[in-house]
Amino acid sequence: MSAKSKSSVRTKDNKNNKKNPRRAFDSKVLARARKLAGEYQVVMHSEEGRWYGRGLELPLVFGDGVSPEACIKDTREALVLAAATMIESGENPPTPAISGQRTEQVNVRLSAEERMLLEAAAKRRGYVGMSDFIRAVAVEAAR
Repeated sequence: MSAKSKSSVRTKDNKNNKKNPRRAFDSKVLARARKLAGEYQVVMHSEEGRWYGRGLELPLVFGDGVSPEACIKDTREALVLAAATMIESGENPPTPAISGQRTEQVNVRLSAEERMLLEAAAKRRGYVGMSDFIRAVAVEAAR
């Protein structure tokens, strides 16, 4: 490969670096992501001898393994990468559920159409319930 070809490959790789999931993260970003992911809860289930996990706080982040320990390790690593990606792009990853109990309740009245829209949006984003979706979106907007 000529020097010119190597140079253009390097430039091309650098331009796409933010989209490459195997790239290295800044050490401070990675440290913050590891701390958060270590506090996130992993929800697991077993199916046909294999374990599957997802993050409670990031429900669209998955992992798997042949044992519960392997599943937790794989899921946590996926949570680290997801949190690091969010931090790097300027987003705030969700606060770990364990960091505080929710003791306050509010009631919101919705039209049937609004409820249907919110339930569909919650489902698209991987939330089990509409309440978790509304809380996550509202808290993020308030920050």
